[in-house]
Amino acid sequence: MPISITIRSVPDEVRDELAARAARSGRSLQEYLVHELTRIAGKRTVDDVIDSIRRRAEHFPPLDREAVADMIARSRE
Repeated sequence: MPISITIRSVPDEVRDELAARAARSGRSLQEYLVHELTRIAGKRTVDDVIDSIRRRAEHFPPLDREAVADMIARSRE
């Protein structure tokens, strides 16, 4: 079930810009903000992506410079 969110102390110029964007998109300010919040919530953050990469990297053995140099040398043979 949807809930209400209140945001206080929004500067006038921010409200005006959001209202203008809403109008350009053919939405009310309320509809525009719900759409934008839904879009933002659906995106992965950089921190989420980094955490995911780190979790996957835990399944691979660590590599040192010598191991990497050996792999490169073998690939060139």
